[in-house]
Amino acid sequence: MYFARSALSILSVTAIIVLFFSIRTAKASIHFYDAEIFKEVGSAYLLSGGSEGITYSRAVPPVSAERYIRLRINDGLSYIRFENITFWRSKEATDKHSSMEHSTGLVQAIIFEAADRDNIGGSAYGGQRSICCTPDLAKLEGCKQGEVIRRPSAGNLDWPIVLNTQFNANYLSTKMDSKEIYITKSGMYNLFFISCDLNLKGLVMSGKTLWKNPDGYLPGRMAPLMKFYQFMSVAYLVLCVIWISQYVRFWKDVLLLQNYISIVVVLGLFEMTLWHFEYLNFNSTGIRPIGITTWVVTIGAVRKTISRLLILSVSMGYGVVRPTLGGLTSKVLILGVTYFLATELLDITEYVGTINDKSERARHLLVLPSAFLDAFLIVWIFTSLSKTLEQLQAKRSAAKLDIYRKFSNALAVTVIASVTWIGYEVYFKATDPFSERWQSAWIITAFWDFLAFALLCVICYLWGPSQSSQRYAYSEEVGEEFGDEEAQSLTRGTPEGDLSLVKIEKKEKNDEDDGSDAEDDMEENKRE
Repeated sequence: MYFARSALSILSVTAIIVLFFSIRTAKASIHFYDAEIFKEVGSAYLLSGGSEGITYSRAVPPVSAERYIRLRINDGLSYIRFENITFWRSKEATDKHSSMEHSTGLVQAIIFEAADRDNIGGSAYGGQRSICCTPDLAKLEGCKQGEVIRRPSAGNLDWPIVLNTQFNANYLSTKMDSKEIYITKSGMYNLFFISCDLNLKGLVMSGKTLWKNPDGYLPGRMAPLMKFYQFMSVAYLVLCVIWISQYVRFWKDVLLLQNYISIVVVLGLFEMTLWHFEYLNFNSTGIRPIGITTWVVTIGAVRKTISRLLILSVSMGYGVVRPTLGGLTSKVLILGVTYFLATELLDITEYVGTINDKSERARHLLVLPSAFLDAFLIVWIFTSLSKTLEQLQAKRSAAKLDIYRKFSNALAVTVIASVTWIGYEVYFKATDPFSERWQSAWIITAFWDFLAFALLCVICYLWGPSQSSQRYAYSEEVGEEFGDEEAQSLTRGTPEGDLSLVKIEKKEKNDEDDGSDAEDDMEENKRE
């Protein structure tokens, strides 16, 4: 059981990873800030508070906090809420402010849509763009010196939103008022905390913000995936029911190859179902527990690994042309473990604990090993498939050859579709640097799951359990020499003890054919 050994190796590595990640909780649509330090950017101190796609509110915003408490998660409201946001400044920064001043040190929270990004900041005399209002910009822009430059949006004069928080006298900390900013227009919203006061170097912030869509906390670009995974769960369930019914019906004729296909089908069902419930939990709580998400990602990585090893083994003719992989077994297993680790790390970086695009750089680095392994697998698969087709053609195994030709056509279509989609994905991201097309971004992820399901359906159709399954199984040279019909008669309905009789009958038949051929030759010579 070569795949069983590979599965054990994968599960042992998985256990270590899950134990490491399950000790803490991930951040998601509820953004936590734990003593975050402001970074110096030009003439300002800046801290990114998050970036998410939000759909406009379908309901009228409440007029009081009491009414809000009675509302549900799917209340139709979209907002960004600030809770327990607290700023700390250093003792040195406090000493630089006069103790006689009532308000010392200004911190501003800026919320703007990606389309209004040019309404923040300005440049004097064609120079470098500045976030904060300088003396020269105060003359040109009419802004207030020491504050963020803000110009009203063309669609809504109240946007971008600017919320001010002041330090009082020589206090080391100050707390921002709890507030909800309701979203009335769908868009990609960004939050930044900015201070233009040069005396506030070393500014630190803690607290949290809640980003909510009309139907829950799930980010706008991820919300359609919850319904997509529900659809895919149903699709896998239907495939699973059909496959298992055929499996039970013809269980006496089941091949070892079909057992591995069963594992992939069941893993696909588990993966899609777990993704749906993971998104459902994310939507209702706003929290994405690292332990749960890691398990879902791990099942997906195992499913992808086994699927690719299955396709590679089939392409090599495993169970059809050869009974085992022979000396290639260890190489296939090493490739499988390597692919699993690369996929696991990539998916953990992309899904586990991700709030926005902070992990994009790490993801780009991890994409390279995974892409290289996929390319290597594709080359190996088609090279092996070509050799298998040549062997089947030489042995004149018509039924097996027909199946492998259909399989190779399906693989070719899959590869062409994959390459085309990768090109589209690169174009999509290159032409949308600010994620303004976030409402259709879910299709990028959904396509790969749909393509994997479609290819699995083709494999299930070609190698589905049936009463003639043994026709496509590996058989000894006797069966191969006499064609598929003879192979079927030898493997089905003929006792092993009668094989010698079959050989004698065939030998007598050959002798008769040789005798008749000789008589024909003599008769032909007489005529001459």
